[in-house]
Amino acid sequence: MSKDRAPSPLISAPMEGVDESTWLDVIQKMDEVYTRLIDDEVELEKKNAELEQSQQFIVSVLTSMSDVLVVCDERGLIEQANAALCELVGRREDQLRGSNLSDLLADDASVQAAREAMGRSAAPRSGQGIELNLLDRQGQAVSVDASCTPRVGSNGKRVGTVWVGRPTAELKRAYHEMRAAHEALKRTQQQLLHSEKMASLGQLVAGVAHELNNPISFVLGNVHALRKYCDRLQMYMAALHGHASDEELQALRQRLRIEHLMGDLPSLIEGTLEGAQRTADIVHGLKRFSAMDPEERKVVNLVEVIERAIHWVQKGRATSVQVRWDPVQTCAVMGSAGQLQQVMMNLLQNAFDALSREPEPMVWVEMGCGGGERSTVRVTVRDNGPGIPAEHLLRIFDPFFTTKPVGKGTGLGLSISYGIVEQHGGHLSARNAEGGGAEFLMELPSA
Repeated sequence: MSKDRAPSPLISAPMEGVDESTWLDVIQKMDEVYTRLIDDEVELEKKNAELEQSQQFIVSVLTSMSDVLVVCDERGLIEQANAALCELVGRREDQLRGSNLSDLLADDASVQAAREAMGRSAAPRSGQGIELNLLDRQGQAVSVDASCTPRVGSNGKRVGTVWVGRPTAELKRAYHEMRAAHEALKRTQQQLLHSEKMASLGQLVAGVAHELNNPISFVLGNVHALRKYCDRLQMYMAALHGHASDEELQALRQRLRIEHLMGDLPSLIEGTLEGAQRTADIVHGLKRFSAMDPEERKVVNLVEVIERAIHWVQKGRATSVQVRWDPVQTCAVMGSAGQLQQVMMNLLQNAFDALSREPEPMVWVEMGCGGGERSTVRVTVRDNGPGIPAEHLLRIFDPFFTTKPVGKGTGLGLSISYGIVEQHGGHLSARNAEGGGAEFLMELPSA
C-alpha cells in the first residue's frame, strides 16, 4: 500500500481515545505484512518453477536411461519404474506400480537373491551387484547385471530399495563374438607364421639334400661292405658245418680274408651307426624347425639357436658367405626355440641376400649376455653390404614391404620376426652400421 493515498475514513473520524498516529502505525504494519505476503508468493512461485524443472529433469533422465530402474518399498512393492524397464517387460508404469518385484523375475534363484538383498539390514550404501533374470515382453528370461542400493528415509532407516540393472545378453553375445574373432585371428597369425617358416625351409632344400647325402652315402657304402662280408662268412660257416679238413678251412680262411673281415666289422658297424645318427639328427632338426610351435614358453639356450640358424642358412646357399661368430658357453632366454630360430634365420638370410654382389661377403654375429635379474640379451647381425636406403628404414618392418624381385620374397619375414621378438618381451631394430652395411639388433630379456 502507498502512504500518499487518500485518507481512510477511519482516520477522518478517529475513535475516542485513539489518536491519529496510532492508526498510522497500524496501517503501516498492515502494509508491511501485505508486502511480505506478496514477496513470499513470488518466492513460492519461483520455488514451484524450480521444483517443476527439477522434476522434469529427473523424468527426462529416467526416460532416457538405457539401464532399467526400479524403486521398491521395504516390502518389495514397486513404487516407480523407468521407461527402459517398461519397454523390456512390455507393461506401463501404472501397471507396474504396486506390484511385487518378484513378479518380474524369471526363476526362483533370482527371486531368492532379490529377497536376500532387500532384506539385508547392513547393505552397503555403494550398492551390491547381483545377477538376475527378468521376464521380457515375450516371457523369455533376460540376464540383467543389477545393482541393489538401499533407500534411506529422513530418520536414517531403510525405507526401500533402488534397483539399477543392465541387460547383459547383448554384451555376452558381443563378448563371445569378439572372443571367437580373437581366436580366429590367433589361428590366422599362427598359420601365417608357419607359412613364412616353410618358405624359409624351402630355401634350404638344396643344402638339406647335400647335408643328408653325405651320411646316407656313407651308410650305404658300409652296408654294401657288410653284405659282402656276410656272404664270405656264410661260405666259411658252410664249410665248417660240412666238416671240411683243417687244411681246407685254413685255405678258405686265407682266400676269404676272414681275419681282415673280423677286424673290419667293428669299424663298419660303428661308422654305419654314426652316419645313421647324423641323418636322424638332421631330420630331427628339420622337424623341430618346421613344426607348429606350442604356446608355452620355456628356457632356451640362445647360443644353440643361433648356431643352428647359421648352420642351416649356410647349407642353403649356393655361394658360401663367411660368418664370424664367437659364441659364449650359454645364454638363456625365456621363449620358443623354433620361433627364435626363425627370427635368426630371417635376419641371416636377408644379410646373405644383400651380399649377393659383394666380392668378399662377410656377416658378423655378436652376442652380449648380461648377468643378474632383468638383464637384456643383445644379438647383432651385421653385414658388409650396401646397407638400407634411408627411405626404407622406416618401412623395413612393415608387412609385405620388400625390395626383392617378384618371387624372391614375400615381405613378411622381417614383419613376422618383429612380432615374434615383441611377443617375447623384446625389441628388434635396424640401422646402417658406421663402417657400412646393415645392422639388425635383437634385444631379449634374459631368463
